[in-house]
Amino acid sequence: MAETAKGSRPRFRFPLALATVLGLGYVPVAPGTCGSAVGLLLWMVLPASTLVQATAIGALFVTGAWSGGVAERHFDTTDPAPVVIDEVMGMLITLFLNPVGWAGAAGAFLLFRIADVVKPFPANRVERLPGGLGVMADDAVAAVYANLTLRAALAVGNWIIG
Repeated sequence: MAETAKGSRPRFRFPLALATVLGLGYVPVAPGTCGSAVGLLLWMVLPASTLVQATAIGALFVTGAWSGGVAERHFDTTDPAPVVIDEVMGMLITLFLNPVGWAGAAGAFLLFRIADVVKPFPANRVERLPGGLGVMADDAVAAVYANLTLRAALAVGNWIIG
C-alpha cells in the first residue's frame, strides 16, 4: 500500500485516530493525563445510568484493544505513549458506580493517575498481555484499584460526617 505524506498507511488512519483519541495522544506533555481528562469530560456528559456507563466502558475496551494493537504495530513498540484511549476508559471505570460530584471526580482523577503510573499488581503483569489487550488491561486493573480506593474514601468520609 502506498505511503502517505505523513508516513502513515491509509488503512491505519482510523484505528490510530481512535487509539490516540483524535490525535490528543500526540500532545508533547502528559498525553496520559490529557486522555484521563477526556475520560472525565465523557463521564460528565454520559447519563448517570449503570447500563450506559457499563456499555461505554465495554465499547472503549473493545475498541481500544483493537486500535491499540494496530498502534503497537504502527509505532513498533508495546503500549505506545500516543495511545490514550486506555486512559479515557480508565477514568470511566474509576468513577463507575461511585456517587460523586466535582470534588469527588477530581479526587478520582488523581487516584487514577497515581494508579496508572504506579501499576500495582496485577496491573504490572496484565500489561504483558499481547497486543492491544495488554494496552487496555493494565489501565482497567489500575482503574479498579482507583475505583475501590475512591469507594473506601467515600465510605470513610460518610462515616466521619454521619
